[in-house]
Amino acid sequence: MKALIGAAAIALLGAWPAHAQDLPESGDAPAPDPQPATSAPRSGQVYTRADFVRYAPKNAYDMLSQVPGFTIRDSEQLRGLGQATGNVLFNGQRPSSKSDTLETLLTRIPADNVERIEILDGATLDIPGLSGQVANIVFRADSFSGQFSWKPEFRAHYTDPLFTRGDVSVSGRNGAIEYEVGLNNDESARSGAGGGTLIYDAAGAVTERRFEIWNTHYDTPKLSGKVTWDGPGTSVGHVNAHYQRIYDRYDEVGERTGPGLPDRSRIFRERNDSWNYELGGDYEFGLGPGRLKAIGIRRFSHEPYLQEAITSFADGSADIGDRFTQTGDLGETIARGEYSWKMLGGDWQLSGEAAFNTLENVAGLFTLDPTGEFVEIPFPEGSGGVSEDRYEGLLSFGRKLTRTLSFQLVGGAEHSTIAQTGSNGLTRSFFRPKGSLSLAWTPSDNFDVALKVRRRVLQLSFYDFLARAFLNDGNANAGNNDLRPQQDWSYEAEINRKFGPWGSTKLRLIYRDVEDYVDVIPVGEGESVGNIAKSWAAAVVWTSTINLDPAGLKGVKLDTSVLYQGSRLRDPFTGESRQWSGFTDTEASIALRHDIPDSDWAWGGAADYSHNQPNYRSDQVDRIWEGPSFASVFIENKNVFGLTVRARVGNILNARSRRHRVTYAGLRGETPITSIEERDRLIGPIFSFSVRGKF
Repeated sequence: MKALIGAAAIALLGAWPAHAQDLPESGDAPAPDPQPATSAPRSGQVYTRADFVRYAPKNAYDMLSQVPGFTIRDSEQLRGLGQATGNVLFNGQRPSSKSDTLETLLTRIPADNVERIEILDGATLDIPGLSGQVANIVFRADSFSGQFSWKPEFRAHYTDPLFTRGDVSVSGRNGAIEYEVGLNNDESARSGAGGGTLIYDAAGAVTERRFEIWNTHYDTPKLSGKVTWDGPGTSVGHVNAHYQRIYDRYDEVGERTGPGLPDRSRIFRERNDSWNYELGGDYEFGLGPGRLKAIGIRRFSHEPYLQEAITSFADGSADIGDRFTQTGDLGETIARGEYSWKMLGGDWQLSGEAAFNTLENVAGLFTLDPTGEFVEIPFPEGSGGVSEDRYEGLLSFGRKLTRTLSFQLVGGAEHSTIAQTGSNGLTRSFFRPKGSLSLAWTPSDNFDVALKVRRRVLQLSFYDFLARAFLNDGNANAGNNDLRPQQDWSYEAEINRKFGPWGSTKLRLIYRDVEDYVDVIPVGEGESVGNIAKSWAAAVVWTSTINLDPAGLKGVKLDTSVLYQGSRLRDPFTGESRQWSGFTDTEASIALRHDIPDSDWAWGGAADYSHNQPNYRSDQVDRIWEGPSFASVFIENKNVFGLTVRARVGNILNARSRRHRVTYAGLRGETPITSIEERDRLIGPIFSFSVRGKF
């Protein structure tokens, strides 16, 4: 608690302007009040509830998903809370929650509470960090209301039925208090596959045959809520909280045979059941010529984890096996202050943030002895603690240069200290400049361009500092106390073109010049997660919505998306030039929806394709993928006793689960190949059903 109070004081002092007590300069108006739900729309494209009637939406997520050409992007997982990076605002404000996804927040807002959705250019707003298209959800709860959905799923092979996916939420208002409460398990899943795997030697001869079946049980029930207080004058406060349990179980059973080898069966299991919570809030009020906003967040996660592999032999030999366990406690405390005011014809903001992150981890490695008991073996590199204290200060300024051209400039820096306890403990400090420059050009209502250059510092996984084992593949990472967060210069452009009733199209161009890219590198006599000094990545993303009503096909809509990415780095083991490990280089999708006029029926389908790069270690090249193409069809009725009911069949193209792995006797490319693994497993059709309603 003392750390939280101290951090809040530092953040608020850092956000205080040098002349906060001065009166506004001549010609400068005081900062505007927060936009209430009943205010006039801002400049930009506006959608009201009437624009979504044909989709029978139940909540704000259903509505925003149907906005032509708009794709919801969650906030980037950068360090601390930082400036806004997502592309959805709520009554003109960014959410002060770090753990909740935008989908979770949007599904808690009933469609009847949404007055309108504004599609704006981020660089024209007074919220630093935004660029490109941003959706502002303008809503207000005036009475109690609720909504729910249930989304069971069934698979034809290897998988248990899923009955637990769904959500329920309520919202309302009591005087100056507005509230939202939801229970959400929409991310739950049951998945599985089964089939054969062949192991070849370097000459192409089969050395082993496997038949394996795997399945997962995954549930993430989350109870969350938000309270909004319309305080005295123009002040407003929010309190957010959630508590979540995660049940994550993976089981794989298989039979293995091969020339000269005894028949054997193998069981592999993985357990990752955990719980977490977040408590946060903000309070904003007028102060001097501007507005002060104080934000605080506390997050914690308890994460026990287990891997276990046991092999039994048909000839009666003693079982062999291994077990890896770890229990990590992760905590984050954030205090942030933001002071915003108008001066020199533009919007200014001075922000200060303090963030304190911790990990305490206890790991164990075990082997199965001939008596059938697991015996612990020394593994000191797996246990220890990691902490980081980080302080950030930023100043931003944005204004219109002309009627059609706006800019936003952000500059500042962060100072952090990373300390590791346990094996080979180390303490290091860093000072890093940060900032961005955004330009927005809107020559007409149907065309706009946004450009952004920024310096980013990404978040680290503290687990990567410590050693760990991967029993299913026989791999292990050593600890690395010299790990640093990735930094990059990011260059982004977004071009939007609207075609009136025909729809819209969007083109995004991204290039990142990366320092300290995080990948597996040599560490001591082994390998671990570490840093590669220089690399780059680039992407082209093209998304479009095509409405076919003007062509006479009433109610027909097409959504398309194409992603092409490239990357490059110098391999830390071989020195060769290659792409990033596991990098998705190509994606393409198309979705058709037909809302049949003068009826409650809709039908449609979707298809997508993806391709990813292999993962690299010192002695192997490993590519795992599903597909590469998936397709589905659905039929929907939007008024079954007031409910929206949908039936869907997925994987109608019989996409499969595959793997291609090549292992070497030592360093890949310089030593002989020891094995080539080819996996081909059946997934089968996926049948799903959903019921959505309100009360």
